[in-house]
Amino acid sequence: MTERVVPPAARRRRRPTKQGVVLSEELIVATALRLIEEHGADALSVRRLGRALGADPSSLYRYFRHTDDLMLAIADELIGRTLRTWNPTGDWRADLRELGLRMHAGALAHPRAAVLSSYRVTGRVHEIEAVEAILGVLRGAGFPDAEAVRIYHAFVDQTLAFGALDSASTALPGPARAAEASVWRATYARLPAGTHPNIAATARHLVADMPRSSYPAALELLLEAAEARLTACQRRPVAE
Repeated sequence: MTERVVPPAARRRRRPTKQGVVLSEELIVATALRLIEEHGADALSVRRLGRALGADPSSLYRYFRHTDDLMLAIADELIGRTLRTWNPTGDWRADLRELGLRMHAGALAHPRAAVLSSYRVTGRVHEIEAVEAILGVLRGAGFPDAEAVRIYHAFVDQTLAFGALDSASTALPGPARAAEASVWRATYARLPAGTHPNIAATARHLVADMPRSSYPAALELLLEAAEARLTACQRRPVAE
């Protein structure tokens, strides 16, 4: 794609595509997201996307400068989908837990797109809304500004990292996922205590726990640490 994006007010096509639909940024993003989940990153080509939309590939330049611009829009759409399902209650810890779990679930719902977009900074409307909302939760709980940013950073990076990690696993073919899950029982659970005492002592827990995502536990540890930091901040004497 090139650098000739048309302003939003001038983007709407006067005629439908060959499939009878009118192009829009939302439609292009939704179609690209579907193609990525079906075919992987290679789906983000102007030709394939135009074919799926029943439109001349050149018409996509009216909406996005290049495929990376489209990728940022996809990343922002995933954020938006999560935010639309999140209803803060005023309990900062419960609200962050719920948002984190929804972000993680959203990544698993679109694993290939999540792997491609987890490390991107979009600067778009939904990401801005998310940053504002999370900082609002933390500042509203009483975290000083520097602490609020530090915890926001750790919370978001942890969630995105687990989303990408677990999405990459989810995107594996079924037989490969099953083979990896079986390693804990077939290999680790059979190691003798004489050579591997710690693994042998915890083998049944490893077999039960390791095939699952550790994100919920990691999120809880982060929230516990954040609450401890909040308590410490509240106990500090106020500077005169």
